[in-house]
Amino acid sequence: MKAKKVMSMGLAAGMMMSVFSVNALADGEVPTIDQITVGEDYQDVTASIKILTNRTDIVDTVYKGYAEQFMELYPNITVEYEGITDYEESLTLRLTTGDWGDLCFIPTGVNRNELSTYFISLGDYDTLDPVYNFVQDKTYDGQVYGIANGGTASGVVYNKRIWEEAGITELPATPDEFLEDLQTIKDNTDAIPLYTNFSAGWPMGAWDAYIGVAATGDADFMNNTIIHTKDPFAKRDDMTGPYAVYYTMYEAVARGLVEEDPASSDWESSKNKMNSGEIATMVLGSWAVQQCKDAGDTPDDVGYMPFPITVDGKRYAGAGGNYSFGINNQAETDNQIAAMVYLKWLIEESSIYTDEGSIPALKSGELPDALADFEGVELLADNPALPGEETLFNEVNNEAEVGINNDDYPDCEILEGALYGSATLDELMDNWNQKWSDAQETLGVEIYE
Repeated sequence: MKAKKVMSMGLAAGMMMSVFSVNALADGEVPTIDQITVGEDYQDVTASIKILTNRTDIVDTVYKGYAEQFMELYPNITVEYEGITDYEESLTLRLTTGDWGDLCFIPTGVNRNELSTYFISLGDYDTLDPVYNFVQDKTYDGQVYGIANGGTASGVVYNKRIWEEAGITELPATPDEFLEDLQTIKDNTDAIPLYTNFSAGWPMGAWDAYIGVAATGDADFMNNTIIHTKDPFAKRDDMTGPYAVYYTMYEAVARGLVEEDPASSDWESSKNKMNSGEIATMVLGSWAVQQCKDAGDTPDDVGYMPFPITVDGKRYAGAGGNYSFGINNQAETDNQIAAMVYLKWLIEESSIYTDEGSIPALKSGELPDALADFEGVELLADNPALPGEETLFNEVNNEAEVGINNDDYPDCEILEGALYGSATLDELMDNWNQKWSDAQETLGVEIYE
């Protein structure tokens, strides 16, 4: 079964969106996103809105182009983008001041129960969930505060030409097969087998995205199972689960299958090196595929494979949202309305998902061509937390200071342990398990044996 068909069954059961008349809204009331008909409503609103983004590489080109297209449709609304380096750190600080513009990507460090502190509701969950992918990520108490800028599948970016030149004819299905293939690439080509992008920090934290569905086949793992599991980072006999993910990273570094000096790696130039074949492999979400294709003269050489873990004979990939758009709850009302209209246009009518090669926000949209190698792989989105436990994962994760999906440093420690021989993976994972258990006990979390 093609990936596109699998996704349509798992995530894309689209429904027609009910459209409410804007005339039913009181003057000065901000509509929810489902209440807007783009091109017809709010033509009389005059506002200048600022949008913050981490895409400093295309903020003055592609994103500026989106703004110009929208302003032709809404000449009374001015749209300006601001690109920010060190996005997470900068936005976390700026959110506390309220002085961050009108629309931004919600930082990952904002907990669900904090969403209403900074952002307005885009609509209720029951209305928006049938229409948009991944809205559960930014939902709290039945209200949706963010809609993802598309989504990604969890896999591995690779240069198809280099893998073929190394003599590899079948994509790996287990961590050890993957490591053997990296060694084959090192032996038979001049390419860097696996590029970690260690110095950027966030590419190390990106490995956390694989410990859920891709490593377990369990859509409940990240928001439910791991919270109530004793020693979730322990090694499993079948080499699945979180340990298998971090083993893949640790062993690649320990065996010298990565860049010679990870501390001097460079994210921007790595995209061109992937395109040209100087790099054979990078573990990043599918969002990175198009960026690597656009970074050089051989885009067709850039491919995307499933993460190398097999669960009971079957392959899985997590499908999750990218950064989610949120609207400033301290902005002027006209700016909030303008931001809502622009967001609706951007995620439904612009070419952003084709341009970035990502899973579209609309469930009715087509999957990107980048997932061609995912035939037979089941794509699953994380199930939401159980009622009453919406913030429990964040509480345990923060208390344990393991940093899953919100702190790159613990993953950096894994690389450093492998690079310098300062700690074995078992020692590191034992430490994580102890921290996790201590957090569960502190918070009174029930353990399901």
